[in-house]
Amino acid sequence: MAVITITKENYEEEVINSSVPVLLDFWASWCGPCRMLSPIVDEIAEEVEGKVKVGKINVDEQPELAKEFGIMSIPTLVVMKNGEISSREVGLRSKQAILEKLN
Repeated sequence: MAVITITKENYEEEVINSSVPVLLDFWASWCGPCRMLSPIVDEIAEEVEGKVKVGKINVDEQPELAKEFGIMSIPTLVVMKNGEISSREVGLRSKQAILEKLN
């Protein structure tokens, strides 16, 4: 499964009701570090397919979700497990560091 675009319309179904952990990437098109992180997140989505769901939330298009999560800086990566925040990382991270947060 490829990366899912998360919106306020599909958030509950894709994230809150997910039977597997969800990695959320909060980003914006104008954010340089976000553009650097994007291919890493895409790679992770391919590697963890079936075990973890990976979603991207554009903070400019989904301000309600960004506010709900208290996003102050991007990129921000949030791991959700059973509808709850398991971890939160702000800034560019290595692929290995992100994978460690998913385990």
